[in-house]
Amino acid sequence: MSKTVGVKDLIQKKDKLSKMKSGVEKSIPVFLFCLASISVLTTVGIVSTLVYETFLFFKDVSLIEFFTTTELKPLSPVEPKFSILPLLTGTVMTSLVAMLVAIPIGLTTAVFLSEYASPAVRKVLKPLIEVLAGIPTIVYGFFAFTFVTPLLREFIPALGATNALSPGIVMGIMIIPLVASLSEDAMNSVPNAMREGAMALGATKLEVTLRVVIPAAISGIIASFVLGISRAIGETMIVTIASGSSKNFTFDITQSMQTMTAYIVEVTSGDAASGTTAYYSLYAVAFTLFVFTLLMNMFARYISRKYREAY
Repeated sequence: MSKTVGVKDLIQKKDKLSKMKSGVEKSIPVFLFCLASISVLTTVGIVSTLVYETFLFFKDVSLIEFFTTTELKPLSPVEPKFSILPLLTGTVMTSLVAMLVAIPIGLTTAVFLSEYASPAVRKVLKPLIEVLAGIPTIVYGFFAFTFVTPLLREFIPALGATNALSPGIVMGIMIIPLVASLSEDAMNSVPNAMREGAMALGATKLEVTLRVVIPAAISGIIASFVLGISRAIGETMIVTIASGSSKNFTFDITQSMQTMTAYIVEVTSGDAASGTTAYYSLYAVAFTLFVFTLLMNMFARYISRKYREAY
């Protein structure tokens, strides 16, 4: 004999389900907030660690010595010297070489894909270009050291076995997909009505590209350049392998240089004992690098917002 379910039981059961659903609905925002907080807490942890360890470094080394002198000898047993300038010049020189390669090639590639390539060609060519972004940077490093440097020495006999030119060129090749992809997206966001209007006035395809499309997409293009520079500044393995470890304050890109990231790799590899001034210097360099890239990214956001055109 089947059990009869009363109306009261049905109401109580429905109330329980409603309370469960309400509890789940209330817990979802809390869960999502916790997930969103992970990135914020991670950033806070990174910054606090860098600031604390950098403070310990500057207890032994003055800010004037660190930012104005040109000698860097962290492991010298007699009189160690700590200066960021040799690392800054190495980082800036390799990044400049990289952008001299990435900006013109990446921008012209974006122009071709956006304005000249047919949909079939774009469908094939764009994924092939973006494959460059998926190659491990250590492979790029060995490519620079074992192929590009020997090739360049055929034309530049004075080029050192490790130098700033070779890794700079290879970093530029690596950054091309970033510049090309972001620039193309910016150009594609320009309405076709602007192109058609310019052509109706008698402009050629090249004139439309140079005088209409690129100026209209300039905020996204500049942002891609700045993000590319930030990518070059933060690159580690290519410069570690191919640029050498000479801590010389020089602007000669044919000679060995050391970047900030390569110095961090060297110190963390065990050359400096934990707790020493040389060990804490890696945090000072890392904090400088962090501030450097943060300012670059903030500049990119500023440019993007200031010159952004909404269509």
